[in-house]
Amino acid sequence: MKIWWLLNIVWLIIFAAGAIFIGVRKVDGAGAVQTPEIKMLSFGILAVVFLFVILFQLIQLAIIHFMDKKRIQ
Repeated sequence: MKIWWLLNIVWLIIFAAGAIFIGVRKVDGAGAVQTPEIKMLSFGILAVVFLFVILFQLIQLAIIHFMDKKRIQ
């Protein structure tokens, strides 16, 4: 269970770094200027990925709890 929490902290740091990177950059890798609309689109894509990871982590937590409960009985 400790590994699960550690992985969640790592995911949180990765997504926070990604959000900060998107928020502060002026020009992307292709040389396109980042307008507020493009930044919001980038944040939206990051949020969708974040929701996918949250869903996967919740499924993993349910499996961990089920296995622990089964082992106790």
